[in-house]
Amino acid sequence: MDQVLIEQLDRWHEEDEHQQIVDLLVAVPEKERDYEAISRLGRAYNNLGLYEEALNQLENIAEAGQQDSVWHFRVGFALYHLKRYEEAAQSFRTSDKLETSNQNTESWLKWSLQKAEKQQRQERRIAAKKAAAIEGSGLKEVPFSNMSLEDFWDDSEYAKKEYLSEPPTDELIASIEEELGYKLPSSYLALMKQQNGGIPKNTCFPTEDPTSWAEDHIAITGILGIGREKSYSLCGDLGSQFMIEDWGYPDIGVVICDCPSAGHDVVMLDYRACGKDGEPEVIHVDQESDYEITFLAENFEAFIRGLVSEEEYDTSEEDKEAALYKVAHGKFSSLLEELCTPVSEVEQIDQKIRSICTRIVEEKGYFSFHADELSYLMYDVQFWLYTKSYPDTSREQYLAVYEKMIAFGGEFGQGGYAPGWISEWLDRRKKEGQIVQENGHIRFTDQFAAEVIQQLREA
Repeated sequence: MDQVLIEQLDRWHEEDEHQQIVDLLVAVPEKERDYEAISRLGRAYNNLGLYEEALNQLENIAEAGQQDSVWHFRVGFALYHLKRYEEAAQSFRTSDKLETSNQNTESWLKWSLQKAEKQQRQERRIAAKKAAAIEGSGLKEVPFSNMSLEDFWDDSEYAKKEYLSEPPTDELIASIEEELGYKLPSSYLALMKQQNGGIPKNTCFPTEDPTSWAEDHIAITGILGIGREKSYSLCGDLGSQFMIEDWGYPDIGVVICDCPSAGHDVVMLDYRACGKDGEPEVIHVDQESDYEITFLAENFEAFIRGLVSEEEYDTSEEDKEAALYKVAHGKFSSLLEELCTPVSEVEQIDQKIRSICTRIVEEKGYFSFHADELSYLMYDVQFWLYTKSYPDTSREQYLAVYEKMIAFGGEFGQGGYAPGWISEWLDRRKKEGQIVQENGHIRFTDQFAAEVIQQLREA
């Protein structure tokens, strides 16, 4: 490749224009692509999340790349995101040997080794459980024997309104099991007959492995009851099937608990080892880490017995302070900076954005957008900024680019988001007549854009 082309590709890389890199390089006949072109093509595919494509390209130059630390790193990066952690660790280890003291490579090697160990533990545990199921189990004990459930539940009005349903009948249980496709564990049924859904007083569960929530535990918001009427019930509109079908959680069981992240992680009953009629394990599934699974308990009763008070892990003040610092000082993503630069309607728009996000953190204790009023204002602000600079934007294009502004915005970012919130916001604004579509392009009405501008000025 000539130097001018290399410089252009590097500029696009810095600007996160990875699709442009792919489009340009795949237009070059394969026989004419040299080592540098293929290596950069692999990097672009990695950055687009197309890891199989990246690996395929990098394997084409495997022989020439054996002494190149960058080639091994890019291979390791693809393997890591394909959950082939042992192979990823080997690639990062080789990269580290070829270029010593590279802190970035050392970090990826460490993470790969941790993930590989966790993956191996999971495989051994599932194999052992399958073997035990074949051998058969002995007599089953009465659920929650020697454990009092009288003081288990939080009796707040919110818990009653959002989670609590009437005690389930045998007919309802059979109907729910048929709809879900799984036999619910006897310990869960026993707890739901005592109280059908709610918020326990103890909402934390210790973990051996870190998750997006904390280094040593996960937290739940509530336990879903048996029913359909309450949103937070197994077959409610925010229940198990909704989380699997709309949010992409793995179809390996039943979502049994929601979490404070409002969709970014859940607790599930995992039937992979026991089959649909067996005794499921309890796992944590982390959407922010590509639906990574963390083992919690051998069964639902063990999970309930293992819940502890949030006071044992109270880092809320420290977390809030860190989030406040982030929204006050974190560097904007390159896209958000680009969109803010030409704005003349609002003075110091960057500070206005930081002000709104500071109010969000003050209210929630963390930096995340959901379906509240301030979150909707930030959805509006991002949409106005983007369509102001890119007026020929379709719904699909906007949904694809949304994450590059704040959701995965680097220092000034949230580390993840739920696509469902964005599509729901778009649908609502369109239904209310505040977003209109013309020739496949979407935009705010002039009147609503003026309202958003005014809210920014007043922020």
